[in-house]
Amino acid sequence: MPVGTQATVKGLTPRHLAEELDARIILGNTYHLYLRPGHELIRNFGGLHGFMHWDRAILTDSGGFQVFSLDGLRKISDEGVVFRSHLNGDKHLFTPESTVDVQQALGSDIAMVLDECPPYPIDWRKAQRSMQRTVGWAERAFAHFRSLPDETRVPQALFPIVQGGMYADLRSECAARLVDLDAEGYAVGGLSVGEPRDVSMAMAAHTVPLLPQDRPRYVMGVGMPEELAQYVAHGVDMMDCVMPSRNARNGCLFTRSGRVVIKQARYREDPLPVDETCGCYTCLSFSRAYLRHLFMADEMLFCTLGTIHNLHHYLDIMRRIRESILEGRFPETLRALTSQLSGNAEFSNV
Repeated sequence: MPVGTQATVKGLTPRHLAEELDARIILGNTYHLYLRPGHELIRNFGGLHGFMHWDRAILTDSGGFQVFSLDGLRKISDEGVVFRSHLNGDKHLFTPESTVDVQQALGSDIAMVLDECPPYPIDWRKAQRSMQRTVGWAERAFAHFRSLPDETRVPQALFPIVQGGMYADLRSECAARLVDLDAEGYAVGGLSVGEPRDVSMAMAAHTVPLLPQDRPRYVMGVGMPEELAQYVAHGVDMMDCVMPSRNARNGCLFTRSGRVVIKQARYREDPLPVDETCGCYTCLSFSRAYLRHLFMADEMLFCTLGTIHNLHHYLDIMRRIRESILEGRFPETLRALTSQLSGNAEFSNV
């Protein structure tokens, strides 16, 4: 799922996303949209769909991860999270109930409960307390969500989030308790917070099978191109990551045969597309030499063309995975994609 933090996928228009990339669902960020321009303003424009002119699905997170990132600017208690805006220092309070209300105003199709995202590393006892708080918050969020009057409640699926640090026993307990909420879907959070990538995969592999197979299962904040099929093999239905768009803006482009760091001098006169096997607008229309020129000249167009390519690369992988599942040949596709895309693994932090 492409990440559209502030009601926009950076560098792209909704037409790019729909017509060029056929993205079916994008993400918005509750924390950022609450602070600017404000959820009530967005409600007045018909929610995010009307505000950003996007008629396909939208998922909004609860802001828990962003608040986690405000180290020194927030205080967590059982009531909720008191934090100071990174924009002007104003003090705010997020509670499980208020984040449901904000996301109702945003009008997203899928909303997330407020959770506590623990850092890595963290000792078991602190991780347990954090997990217990996340479960308590989820129970409060669902009680509030289900108490909203039918005539005013925006149709929305609310997902709880499994936490527990990198401890399998805590993840198991959290998942079991959240399943009791009978939600329309479930998320696995607290990954991609500094732990080794193999640990992220192991935690997802442990946790996802504990969640209902007949509901969407969403692992938040992953992954590298060669990891997507591996997550699907563990039962994951939904993923998001800023990597394709952020790496594109930094001049790092994903291909089937590895990375292209476009600023490198070897591409100065290169007439080839970024990826000869890619059917995106960027690869069908422009050379590496032109893209390098745009990047070196700091032209805005590079961000658009690079992001189109990287998101197409990710979404094409997912299309191939879906097709192979429907045709009963996913194991072969898993092996092929993992081997073929392994050249992308070396630059996860570019």
